Amino acid sequence: MREFHSIGAFVAHLATLEGRLALDSREALTDAAKLVEKQAKAEIGTYQPAVGPFAAWPELADSTKEDRARKGYPENEPLLRTGDLRDSISHEVHGLEAIIGSTEDVALYQELGTQHIPPRPFLGTAAVVKEKEIVKLIGEQLAGTLAGVRYRIKGD
Repeated sequence: MREFHSIGAFVAHLATLEGRLALDSREALTDAAKLVEKQAKAEIGTYQPAVGPFAAWPELADSTKEDRARKGYPENEPLLRTGDLRDSISHEVHGLEAIIGSTEDVALYQELGTQHIPPRPFLGTAAVVKEKEIVKLIGEQLAGTLAGVRYRIKGD
Protein backbone atom coordinates (compact mmCIF):
# COMPACT_ATOMS: atom_id res chain seq x y z
CA MET A 1 0.00 0.00 0.00
CA ARG A 2 1.35 3.38 -0.93
CA GLU A 3 1.74 5.96 1.80
CA PHE A 4 1.61 9.71 1.33
CA HIS A 5 3.72 11.90 3.59
CA SER A 6 1.98 15.13 2.67
CA ILE A 7 -1.34 16.34 1.36
CA GLY A 8 0.54 17.63 -1.69
CA ALA A 9 1.84 14.15 -2.51
CA PHE A 10 -1.68 12.75 -2.18
CA VAL A 11 -3.13 15.47 -4.45
CA ALA A 12 -0.40 14.79 -7.03
CA HIS A 13 -1.28 11.09 -6.91
CA LEU A 14 -4.97 11.85 -7.45
CA ALA A 15 -4.12 14.04 -10.43
CA THR A 16 -2.44 11.11 -12.18
CA LEU A 17 -5.17 8.59 -11.35
CA GLU A 18 -7.54 9.36 -14.22
CA GLY A 19 -4.99 8.53 -16.90
CA ARG A 20 -3.56 5.62 -14.94
CA LEU A 21 -7.05 4.17 -14.37
CA ALA A 22 -7.80 4.35 -18.09
CA LEU A 23 -4.56 2.58 -18.99
CA ASP A 24 -4.84 -0.04 -16.26
CA SER A 25 -8.51 -0.67 -17.05
CA ARG A 26 -7.60 -1.39 -20.65
CA GLU A 27 -4.76 -3.72 -19.58
CA ALA A 28 -7.08 -5.58 -17.21
CA LEU A 29 -9.77 -5.85 -19.87
CA THR A 30 -7.22 -7.16 -22.38
CA ASP A 31 -6.12 -9.82 -19.88
CA ALA A 32 -9.77 -10.75 -19.27
CA ALA A 33 -10.41 -11.07 -23.01
CA LYS A 34 -7.37 -13.36 -23.32
CA LEU A 35 -8.78 -15.58 -20.57
CA VAL A 36 -12.12 -15.96 -22.38
CA GLU A 37 -10.42 -16.54 -25.73
CA LYS A 38 -8.20 -19.27 -24.30
CA GLN A 39 -11.19 -20.96 -22.61
CA ALA A 40 -13.29 -20.82 -25.79
CA LYS A 41 -10.50 -22.44 -27.79
CA ALA A 42 -10.14 -25.16 -25.14
CA GLU A 43 -13.83 -26.05 -25.43
CA ILE A 44 -13.59 -26.93 -29.12
CA GLY A 45 -13.35 -30.70 -29.61
CA THR A 46 -14.65 -31.72 -26.17
CA TYR A 47 -18.25 -32.15 -25.05
CA GLN A 48 -19.16 -29.34 -22.68
CA PRO A 49 -21.39 -29.63 -19.61
CA ALA A 50 -24.22 -27.24 -18.83
CA VAL A 51 -22.95 -23.94 -17.45
CA GLY A 52 -24.92 -20.86 -16.48
CA PRO A 53 -27.85 -20.47 -18.89
CA PHE A 54 -26.24 -22.79 -21.46
CA ALA A 55 -27.29 -26.43 -21.88
CA ALA A 56 -24.79 -29.27 -22.12
CA TRP A 57 -23.66 -30.11 -25.62
CA PRO A 58 -25.68 -32.93 -27.14
CA GLU A 59 -23.97 -36.01 -28.54
CA LEU A 60 -23.08 -35.75 -32.23
CA ALA A 61 -25.60 -37.44 -34.51
CA ASP A 62 -24.62 -40.87 -35.80
CA SER A 63 -24.66 -39.52 -39.36
CA THR A 64 -22.22 -36.78 -38.33
CA LYS A 65 -19.92 -39.29 -36.65
CA GLU A 66 -20.00 -41.48 -39.76
CA ASP A 67 -19.24 -38.50 -42.00
CA ARG A 68 -16.33 -37.45 -39.79
CA ALA A 69 -14.87 -40.97 -39.78
CA ARG A 70 -15.29 -41.29 -43.55
CA LYS A 71 -13.33 -38.03 -44.01
CA GLY A 72 -10.54 -39.15 -41.68
CA TYR A 73 -11.47 -37.13 -38.58
CA PRO A 74 -12.01 -38.54 -35.09
CA GLU A 75 -15.73 -39.19 -34.86
CA ASN A 76 -16.32 -37.76 -31.41
CA GLU A 77 -14.60 -34.36 -31.27
CA PRO A 78 -17.46 -31.88 -31.61
CA LEU A 79 -16.68 -28.70 -33.56
CA LEU A 80 -13.13 -29.85 -34.30
CA ARG A 81 -12.09 -31.04 -37.72
CA THR A 82 -9.28 -29.01 -39.26
CA GLY A 83 -8.88 -26.63 -36.32
CA ASP A 84 -9.96 -23.65 -38.43
CA LEU A 85 -12.87 -22.77 -36.11
CA ARG A 86 -10.70 -22.97 -32.99
CA ASP A 87 -7.89 -21.01 -34.63
CA SER A 88 -10.29 -18.29 -35.79
CA ILE A 89 -11.21 -17.33 -32.21
CA SER A 90 -9.58 -14.06 -31.20
CA HIS A 91 -10.18 -10.91 -29.21
CA GLU A 92 -10.13 -7.17 -29.78
CA VAL A 93 -10.19 -4.41 -27.19
CA HIS A 94 -11.45 -0.93 -28.06
CA GLY A 95 -11.46 1.51 -25.19
CA LEU A 96 -13.28 -0.23 -22.36
CA GLU A 97 -15.01 -2.80 -24.58
CA ALA A 98 -13.72 -6.27 -25.39
CA ILE A 99 -14.94 -8.44 -28.23
CA ILE A 100 -14.15 -12.15 -28.24
CA GLY A 101 -15.36 -13.99 -31.30
CA SER A 102 -14.64 -15.86 -34.49
CA THR A 103 -14.29 -14.82 -38.10
CA GLU A 104 -15.83 -18.12 -39.25
CA ASP A 105 -19.55 -18.10 -40.18
CA VAL A 106 -19.91 -21.60 -38.75
CA ALA A 107 -19.17 -20.20 -35.28
CA LEU A 108 -22.53 -18.42 -35.23
CA TYR A 109 -24.36 -21.57 -36.36
CA GLN A 110 -22.67 -23.68 -33.69
CA GLU A 111 -23.03 -21.10 -30.91
CA LEU A 112 -26.75 -20.50 -31.47
CA GLY A 113 -27.78 -23.61 -33.39
CA THR A 114 -29.85 -23.82 -36.57
CA GLN A 115 -32.86 -25.76 -37.75
CA HIS A 116 -30.61 -28.80 -38.21
CA ILE A 117 -27.75 -28.17 -35.75
CA PRO A 118 -28.30 -28.06 -31.98
CA PRO A 119 -26.53 -25.21 -30.20
CA ARG A 120 -23.04 -25.97 -28.97
CA PRO A 121 -22.04 -22.67 -27.41
CA PHE A 122 -18.36 -22.09 -26.73
CA LEU A 123 -18.06 -18.30 -26.57
CA GLY A 124 -20.88 -17.63 -24.11
CA THR A 125 -19.90 -20.58 -21.96
CA ALA A 126 -16.26 -19.47 -21.89
CA ALA A 127 -17.33 -16.10 -20.50
CA VAL A 128 -19.47 -17.76 -17.82
CA VAL A 129 -16.72 -20.21 -16.85
CA LYS A 130 -14.18 -17.39 -16.48
CA GLU A 131 -16.51 -14.82 -14.87
CA LYS A 132 -15.21 -15.09 -11.28
CA GLU A 133 -11.60 -15.06 -12.44
CA ILE A 134 -12.28 -11.99 -14.57
CA VAL A 135 -13.96 -10.10 -11.73
CA LYS A 136 -11.00 -10.90 -9.46
CA LEU A 137 -8.45 -9.93 -12.11
CA ILE A 138 -10.06 -6.58 -12.91
CA GLY A 139 -10.80 -5.81 -9.25
CA GLU A 140 -7.23 -6.49 -8.14
CA GLN A 141 -5.76 -4.50 -11.02
CA LEU A 142 -7.91 -1.44 -10.36
CA ALA A 143 -7.57 -1.66 -6.57
CA GLY A 144 -3.82 -1.64 -7.08
CA THR A 145 -4.08 1.40 -9.30
CA LEU A 146 -6.13 3.27 -6.72
CA ALA A 147 -3.67 2.27 -4.00
CA GLY A 148 -0.79 3.58 -6.07
CA VAL A 149 0.91 0.28 -6.79
CA ARG A 150 1.44 -1.51 -10.09
CA TYR A 151 -0.35 -4.78 -9.73
CA ARG A 152 -0.32 -6.64 -13.02
CA ILE A 153 -1.91 -10.00 -13.69
CA LYS A 154 -1.34 -11.64 -17.05
CA GLY A 155 -4.33 -13.37 -18.61
CA ASP A 156 -2.27 -15.81 -20.62
